[in-house]
Amino acid sequence: MQEQQWAVSRESVLANVGLVVGAAAITAMAAQISFGAPVPTTLQTLAVFATSAVLGARRAVAAQLLYLATGAVGAPVFADGRGGADIVTQANPLHASGGFLWGFVLAAFVVGFAADRFGHGFWTMVPAMLVGSVALYLPGLLWLHQAIPVPWTGGGGTVLNYGLWPFALGDLAKILAAAAIVDPNAPWGRWVDRLRPA
Repeated sequence: MQEQQWAVSRESVLANVGLVVGAAAITAMAAQISFGAPVPTTLQTLAVFATSAVLGARRAVAAQLLYLATGAVGAPVFADGRGGADIVTQANPLHASGGFLWGFVLAAFVVGFAADRFGHGFWTMVPAMLVGSVALYLPGLLWLHQAIPVPWTGGGGTVLNYGLWPFALGDLAKILAAAAIVDPNAPWGRWVDRLRPA
């Protein structure tokens, strides 16, 4: 009996590792659909929100930390096929979006925690993902402001014009799409539920 329990526990660990690695890989693939500068537009927000709602807080945070670590050691998993520790450790004009990458970790926790606590229905996830967006943008905009010495607001080149306003509508669309993907009432909901923590 003890042997059987160990086998089930081991299988659970392997399954969790697989889900964490899978979510990190999805985020990396979403990063490659990229355009614009200094902060590129990608599908990463959609990937982070959807996987976090499915995996829950602990596995979601682990997935995003794995994604950052993979890129930091040089794997080309960041936007435009970039990699390297300087992207996530230095705020400079060449890597002005590093704060948003750290924001993925915070957003993963917020969305994953909400899913753990309240479920991952559409109307639960939409406000949770909006709060997750705030958690994502805070370090992103602070990092951007340090990297590029421009004012926060005003006309022309500002922090908000570079790092917030161009993405607002697109992020809202990605939130709605992510919430629909993980909705347990959707036709594919039972498949999503199988990936949720027990």
